[in-house]
This record gives sequence, C-alpha cells and structure tokens, in this order.
Amino acid sequence: MNTKFRHSEIVILPEQMEHHNHGYNQVVIGLSGQTEFDIEGYGNLVCPGQGCLVTADSEHAFSGLGRNEILVLNIPVSQHSFEETYGYLQPSYAMDRVERLFDQSSYFHLDTQAQNLINALTVEMTAHPDDLLLSKACTDTLMCVLQRHFKPLASDRHSARLNMDIVDQYIIQHLTRKISVTQLAGQVFLGESQFHLLFKNQTGVTPHQYVLKKRLETAKQLMEESQLSLAQVAQSCGFSGQSSFTQAFSRLYGMPPARFKKNNV
Repeated sequence: MNTKFRHSEIVILPEQMEHHNHGYNQVVIGLSGQTEFDIEGYGNLVCPGQGCLVTADSEHAFSGLGRNEILVLNIPVSQHSFEETYGYLQPSYAMDRVERLFDQSSYFHLDTQAQNLINALTVEMTAHPDDLLLSKACTDTLMCVLQRHFKPLASDRHSARLNMDIVDQYIIQHLTRKISVTQLAGQVFLGESQFHLLFKNQTGVTPHQYVLKKRLETAKQLMEESQLSLAQVAQSCGFSGQSSFTQAFSRLYGMPPARFKKNNV
C-alpha cells in the first residue's frame, strides 16, 4: 500500500493484486467488504472484525474483492524510526508492546468490544481525514487495546481443522439471510475452494447442506417453543417461502411442519 506514512488511514484496495514490502510494521483491520491478503505465502481473506499483522520487510500481496474498506495502522520498528518519521520518541513501554505484538506476521479476529471501538474511531477519521493528531490518537488507542482484544490465528496456519464455533456463530447470527460459502470461508480466513474441501472432510456434508440443517433445527425449535405461524418460522430461518420450508423440513424429519407443529401443541 502506498502511504504518506500517516499513523492510521482508511484505504480502499484495488481489485488487481499488488505486491510489495516496506520497512515498518502494519496492522490491517477489515471495515467493510472483503479483502484478500498473502503474507509470505500465507493467504487468507480479511472481513469486518478481522485483520492481519504485517511485520516489517515481509513480502505481501493484497487486493479488494468488490467494494471494500480497511483500516491501516503504520508502526515504525524502532525509536529511531519513530523520531525520524514522526519527529518524536515513543516511551520504552510502548516500544516493548510493539515488539511483542509484531513477533511474527499473523491473522486475527477481534472481539465485539474492540470492533465497537474501531467503528467509533473510524467514524471520526472519516469525518476529519486531514486531522493528523486524530490519526495518531487512533493508532495509539488501538495499539493499547489490540493485544488484549484480538485472537491470533498463527497457530492455525498449518491446521487441517476448521474452528466450527466461529462458523456456527456466523450462521446463527445471519440465519434470516442468504449465506454463501465465500462468507463462511471468510470467517476462518480461507479461500472458497480450500474451505469447501476442509469443511466436507471435517463434517461429512457440504457447507450448503450444513447451513440448511441449521435452519431446519432452528425452525423445529421455534415450532416447539413459540406461537409463530409456519410462514413466520420460515421467514425467521431464512427460507424463501413456506413451500420451500415445508419441502426441506419434510425431507429431513419425515413429516411436514404443520403435522409436527400440531403434534407439539
């Protein structure tokens, strides 16, 4: 990424893949859409609530997938670099934090608290893009909280298993909408084809079949525990209509939802 070496900035990545390296550390956090990164051969998708650490001089490539925005924090690697670039020295404890955080390049998830903070800061940055003091304050604030609120995925680099808790959480949160394989793959920093293969090997079903079963399990629970009509249940679980819901439910449970609901009144 070409920068004027601001502390932090909001960037839109081009769809064409670009490659480079630079002599400073970088934190990249997804704000909207999807972006694709490859850091020294370790490629993954970065979606909102996710990010990556790029250590100084690491070869990396990046591109945007459609409309996208990322937050980029540029972090010098030494006291000398800070003074040369920004004209001031960092406290020694701040440099210690930088060194610990950038032990190696990695991808990470952010918890809800950190995401809310980032959303608030980026609103201010968008409203005042030329405020360099605000840019510095945003970087300092995020560096203070990042180590406590992110979950690194470095240990998953060579793993052959998916974190199904993350996948399940995304499915439940978006059950009323259409859920694509690309969206699920992005939650665990994988390309679509690699995710599909790992998913089928681990669960024995395709991602589409898995999501459908989650929809039907939730629908079954709603019919047992609520007074919603069948049309309302179908809508709540992301079905296009009551007819498609009835067909899918009957195939899985051997009876139409109307009979199931009547038997559980």
